Amino acid sequence: MGEDAGRGLECQKIMDGKGNNGNSSQKAIPSCCLKARASAPELEAKCHSTVVSGWFSESQSSSDKAGKMVYFNNPMWPGEAHSLKVESILYKASSDYQEVLVFEVLVVGGGDGGVLAEISRHSSVELIDICEIDRMVIEVSKKFFPELAAGFEDPRVCLHVGDGPAQELVEKPFFDTLARALRPGGVLCNMAESMWLHTHLIDDMISICREIFKGSVHYAWASVPTYPSGVIGFLICSTEGPAVDFLNPINPIEKLEGAHQHKRELRYYNSQMHKAAFSLPSFLKREVRLLCD
Repeated sequence: MGEDAGRGLECQKIMDGKGNNGNSSQKAIPSCCLKARASAPELEAKCHSTVVSGWFSESQSSSDKAGKMVYFNNPMWPGEAHSLKVESILYKASSDYQEVLVFEVLVVGGGDGGVLAEISRHSSVELIDICEIDRMVIEVSKKFFPELAAGFEDPRVCLHVGDGPAQELVEKPFFDTLARALRPGGVLCNMAESMWLHTHLIDDMISICREIFKGSVHYAWASVPTYPSGVIGFLICSTEGPAVDFLNPINPIEKLEGAHQHKRELRYYNSQMHKAAFSLPSFLKREVRLLCD
């Protein structure tokens, strides 16, 4: 970053690292927040290194030549920043793996139990294994998000606290490991980036999965407002064996007995949205060659 970049916006982009010599794992509070807190102590509830003027943004940081901490957008989505208004910080602590934050109106991180709550709607599921690296995230979610964390109370849930994947999530060894763990006709659903940002990664992942999963490989997407670009994709694959029709589920959600009454009402997903998820825009088909098959 050039020396003149961001000039005039120092309170939002540059923090003085002299206080901790730039070596502490604890990030400094932005100077604009320090000034606000000095004049109004009640603003302590909004003071954090990732919260500037009441807005949370995920950022990367590095030290410039002057020893100051320079904050810039995540290189995974260059030229774009996603920020959310924070009413107050309800909880903040550091676990062995990460900093855990709970904002009024925002959930950051996984392990909240929401996926478990959705899976538990299906009585045909006999066992639900979930792996979460950070126990603190689970305990904090149970305290602040009991409606989501209710999924952990399902007797079919087997919780494993530890690091699930030993490989990079988008590389061949990871998908090889998953395929070996599945029975014939077994199904994988894996996060697969945003079509607005990472078509090259989507192309690579589909190529790998076509090589490994001999049943079928599909790409689908859904709107997720809190994810950069507002869209996230999924790779949905099956191993060789009994055919799996991903576009037409044999158990539509509307026909599952008690599905709408279990835990909470569905707000997004239905059979029409399911089918629409596999409809892909023309630019994506052009840029990801394997989607043209």
